Amino acid sequence: MSCCSRTEIPATTHRWITGQVPTPAGDVPRVAARLTRHDRLDAWAARWGIGRNRLRINPGLYAVGSPTAESPLLATANYKLSFDALRSALDGLDAWILVLDTNGINVWCAAGKGTFGTEELVDRLKATGVDRIIRQKTVILPQLGAPGVAAHDVKQQTGFQVIYGPVYARDIPQFLQDGMKASAAMRRVTFNLRQRLTVVPVELVQRFIPACLVIIAGILISSFASSGVPFASTKWPVIAGVVGMNYLAGIMATPALLPWLPGRSFALKGAETGLVTGLILWAVFSVAKLEGIAIALLSTAACSYLGLMFTGSTPYTSASGVRYELRRAIPLQILAAGTGLVLWITTQLR
Repeated sequence: MSCCSRTEIPATTHRWITGQVPTPAGDVPRVAARLTRHDRLDAWAARWGIGRNRLRINPGLYAVGSPTAESPLLATANYKLSFDALRSALDGLDAWILVLDTNGINVWCAAGKGTFGTEELVDRLKATGVDRIIRQKTVILPQLGAPGVAAHDVKQQTGFQVIYGPVYARDIPQFLQDGMKASAAMRRVTFNLRQRLTVVPVELVQRFIPACLVIIAGILISSFASSGVPFASTKWPVIAGVVGMNYLAGIMATPALLPWLPGRSFALKGAETGLVTGLILWAVFSVAKLEGIAIALLSTAACSYLGLMFTGSTPYTSASGVRYELRRAIPLQILAAGTGLVLWITTQLR
């Protein structure tokens, strides 16, 4: 069985496969290092949550350039954006890429879930027959994949030494040039404003329909509470404004202001954003005191929840930290939302 059949992708299936590289273990697909407009369109679509589940490639061994038995072997996830980041960073170099089956999830998240892990790496090294292709038994893993891999187990089971590369694929050429040694800067994870806002588009898309349903439900509750006639409520501008502002504040303002919001908890940071948003809405719509309190409580709960969901997109926390925060925050969010809803319905009955 050739490496191509193990990778399960014929050479003509994808634009980024440009040919085959013959090896002692069979033909290996050669991939283009330069991204095309189709690749960039895939990335843009993924950022907006369009076809994300389809953005995966088959696991296996691939070649960039014209690698030899002395060329480096680098591992990545089978999420296409992770794969694209690695192959584009290798433009002008000769290398082998080992793609692990992470169920289409990026390296960092897959390492936390265990799919970018020791067992999959060992199995993939054996399945591809890469030990018959390269002489130096070394595999370079992205630093963010370290939580999922026990390097000593990989060495014991396959003979391959695991070396952790830099955080970002763009630093790989310098890392290789420096003899596979990463500088302190290469080990540092950044999370600037642009990186924080990268996840906003997909969150906006995923939360849009739920936000619309909440607006409809609010209008129906207000209508039946006041007159018993569907969609007869005159409060629809307030309802739409409250939901819409919290939708934007929770998804955009919380990640944008993350470093400056007090506290370590994401639920707390979101709650702070929600409380300020609620107080602003109270003033803007000039509602009565009880309704204003209800809006503030609902805003605090909603933005706290949206802030908590952001933990899966940040290097600020760990999987165990996320679980700990979920256990503590969700009961408080339910309490605040329930109290706010009861108060708000009470104001609609008047």
